[in-house]
Amino acid sequence: MSTVIFSVRSNDEITRDALQFAEGGVDATPRISFDSHERMVSLLSGKRWDILRIMAGAGPLSIREIARRVGRDVKAVHGDVTALAVSGVIDRAGTRVVFPYDTIHVDYTLRAAA
Repeated sequence: MSTVIFSVRSNDEITRDALQFAEGGVDATPRISFDSHERMVSLLSGKRWDILRIMAGAGPLSIREIARRVGRDVKAVHGDVTALAVSGVIDRAGTRVVFPYDTIHVDYTLRAAA
């Protein structure tokens, strides 16, 4: 089973981990990072979570098939799939899209406002 970690991290943290990974010193679990909680929540709306849930482990799917599985309009699903693809959360595979993970782990810390 393959897992991806969604996290909120600064660009400095991402760069530091990439350098450590290149030297063999960091966990190789795939990670998709967002620079703020707001950006992550904005991209990963409830309907987009539904899309990711049905895509997890399913292999390449057409947008029409995704729409059928989530019970939504193809045009609306197309917009959500495009946003997820542009952000790098899902990948395009010809005329299909794929989310190559079985499991999503969300990892971030909310700090008190200053």
